[in-house]
Amino acid sequence: MLNEMKSRNAGKMFRQFFLPLLLLVLFTSSLLAQEHYTEGHVRVVSLYRTSPGQLDNYMKYLRANFLPQQEEAKKQGLVLDYSILLNVPQSPDDWDIAFVAIYKSFGDALDYNQSDEDKMQKIREKQFKTSDEEKMREMTSKRFGMRTYLGTKYLREISLKPLK
Repeated sequence: MLNEMKSRNAGKMFRQFFLPLLLLVLFTSSLLAQEHYTEGHVRVVSLYRTSPGQLDNYMKYLRANFLPQQEEAKKQGLVLDYSILLNVPQSPDDWDIAFVAIYKSFGDALDYNQSDEDKMQKIREKQFKTSDEEKMREMTSKRFGMRTYLGTKYLREISLKPLK
């Protein structure tokens, strides 16, 4: 009975004192961070390693398939911009090509939007001249032999505020 009372009192004390203090600390630390910079666009960076001897073939594939789709996605406002980065790998596990898509916010980059998905589907159908998902997968599957997916990073651009 005594332990039960101590437990209730500890929970009550946590809710009354520590929880508000914790929330205050979290809120203030985010405000202090915002004091130093303003948030900008979000970049989704997908990293790949091309298979030995496949970089040229992969570039041809990208020019024919990736480029037209990204240009149309940009025209339709699905992405603000995009780019491709090349890297000199420092190890066998390091990336050599990255695809960057730039979005207005994390919400635009991460949240599912049926309207955007429908627009992207129409872009793919136009590119591959079919609405058959299986045929599209078949047409794009050769890229898997040319590269290995290493991961995706989500990065926010910031602009430092000048000192006053």
